[in-house]
Amino acid sequence: MQALKNIISQLIPYLDDDPDREGLRATPERYERFIKEFFVEKPFKFTMFKSEGYDEMIIQPDINFYSMCEHHMLPFFGTATIAYIPNSKIVGLSKLSRTLKHFSQHLQNQERITNQTADFLYENLKPKGVGVILTARHMCMEMRGIEMPGTQTTTSSLRGCFQNNPATRAEFLQLIQKNSIN
Repeated sequence: MQALKNIISQLIPYLDDDPDREGLRATPERYERFIKEFFVEKPFKFTMFKSEGYDEMIIQPDINFYSMCEHHMLPFFGTATIAYIPNSKIVGLSKLSRTLKHFSQHLQNQERITNQTADFLYENLKPKGVGVILTARHMCMEMRGIEMPGTQTTTSSLRGCFQNNPATRAEFLQLIQKNSIN
């Protein structure tokens, strides 16, 4: 990672007219720590249990996430709602947010994170259906380009009965709308 510290040290004079001031001296090391903390993949065990006959929708709203735009290398962040209907297995509840975090901590785009999260849960948990909705603010839209602070983008990815059954889709959307009002 010495190369990264060198790159940041070389970049700072382009970003600040006083690159030797106290507040910037340790910035290359701090940025290197950020890269290690954020971008280094952390494995997690996807823990599943027997559903014990539970076959109704499980919804986890308001999951915070952070990512970095692959086009501009600026942050984007927001909240997710993840839902599934068990088939024979349920998942440890923390694994829904861990799955999202796993796919978020890369250079990414919001659409890919949404699909990757839904695909992973659908393939590994084998539920009757999965629904993933992400709403995020993108600093590449707020700080540069169009400069529209507060603009949010929502993406969704539906699998199984969430995609194929209009009643399941409607129940999901109704439940998350009801939850967002409370």
